[in-house]
Amino acid sequence: MAVTTFAAIDIGSYEVSMKIFELSKKIGFREINDVRYRLELGKGAYSSGTLDMDTVDAICEILGDFKRMMAEFGVAEYRACATSAFRELKNPIIVIEQIFQRTGIRVEILSNAEQHFLGYKSIAAIENGFKKMIQKGTAILDVGGGSLQVSLFDKDALVTTQSLKMGSVRIRERLRELEKTNTHYEQLVEEFIRNDLMSFQRLYLKDRDIKNVILMGDFLTDTIFREERQDNIVTNKEFEKRYENTVYKSTQALAEEMDIDPEYATLIVPTMVICKNFIDLFHAESLWMPGVSLLDGIAYDFGEKKKFIKSVHNFENDILVASKNIAKRYSTGKSHIQGTTDLALAIFDSMKKVHGMKARERLLLQIAVQLHDCGKYISMGDVAECSYRIIMATEIIGLSTEERQIIASAVRYNTAEFVYYDKFEGETGVDKSRYLLIAKLAAILRLANAMDRSHYQKVKGLKAVLKDRELSLVVDSDQDISLELGLLKDKVEFFEEVFGIRLVLRRKRKM
Repeated sequence: MAVTTFAAIDIGSYEVSMKIFELSKKIGFREINDVRYRLELGKGAYSSGTLDMDTVDAICEILGDFKRMMAEFGVAEYRACATSAFRELKNPIIVIEQIFQRTGIRVEILSNAEQHFLGYKSIAAIENGFKKMIQKGTAILDVGGGSLQVSLFDKDALVTTQSLKMGSVRIRERLRELEKTNTHYEQLVEEFIRNDLMSFQRLYLKDRDIKNVILMGDFLTDTIFREERQDNIVTNKEFEKRYENTVYKSTQALAEEMDIDPEYATLIVPTMVICKNFIDLFHAESLWMPGVSLLDGIAYDFGEKKKFIKSVHNFENDILVASKNIAKRYSTGKSHIQGTTDLALAIFDSMKKVHGMKARERLLLQIAVQLHDCGKYISMGDVAECSYRIIMATEIIGLSTEERQIIASAVRYNTAEFVYYDKFEGETGVDKSRYLLIAKLAAILRLANAMDRSHYQKVKGLKAVLKDRELSLVVDSDQDISLELGLLKDKVEFFEEVFGIRLVLRRKRKM
């Protein structure tokens, strides 16, 4: 049985941690080591956007220790991720390069959407409990140092996911001075988060019935809820009781009671207040605290990609559902989107030998189709630019910032004049590989979208056949498609330019 040893590293807002796992097709993955160092990155990052030299030195020293441990455990591969504190830095690329030069460890900065998608995967790793719970209305609360991610599920489908800037470290830093002169710190926190809480309720809850709440991460299970529980599930009343016994105590009392560092204890009240207010907002009946962290999600994701793990949950579908809900929010035409998606995917699938794109790029194309008309919500006269800005301003769970930019650019050049590389690079900083991907996705999107120009879904079927350097598209329609065929010329020219093949359109039957 082949076993791979893998290390997951998280450079977070208040600690730097590493877990080492063993992975194989027989066992899936199991943790064999867990080490953490307390390090307050959030203080400088959230207030000034910088890390002082001592902090960078401390990160490098910790990662040096991790590297030695990885060698001792025979780690074959690793993934080191930084999260919200690094996203807030003014000079993250410089800091990451310093870390690499001094430790040899390459750190990637996760976008908020990537971070919480991996966290969500860590819960899904406990497949039985997760699958059962999300059959009913369920909310996942992921309280980080810099932000809170709220994801809503209904009948096994991801309904929406939103990020709010109310992380425990961020709140503590903003309210630190006020706390000194106020005897009811928990009320300060409640008032501080109230506006975001009410906005979330108004925009995303409406008639949703949330029965269960999953509390992400291991902070609460390492502090307030340390004692063993059979399934890590508590009732609303049990949480309320623990809340009353916690938030009115001083930081020093909490630190002594839990045998933790006082600075670490300062995060307890903000975390508990955030959780309680959302639990009350949902009127949730039960709370599940699986005690997993981002590190478990990183390992699970690695195991999936290396085929050690086959998940019963369709994560790709979650990304698509989230995209569909974004499209719905901007009142895009459902029938047109479905028809254009079918056409775009038929073209994509017929050209695999030519375009060299894989499953991930196919997913990006689907999302681009979903969102290509969203800008009409803002301006009918500047759809391309408005669509681009909406997509760039909207986090889509599971996508990196770079992937979101690829989608936004493909959507922009669906109707806008395509910009060639010398100008494109100066405007956006996109490298050549991403530029070429944008061109390919835009060419397919343009062609598919034009074939439903009237939004009547006249094309009932499309057979795409690639032979040598010629792609034949046989269109099946029993309606007049003069408009669609007449407006395809410029789309065909751009398509042929991008892929270097000849495109031939034929009609299966006439009216």
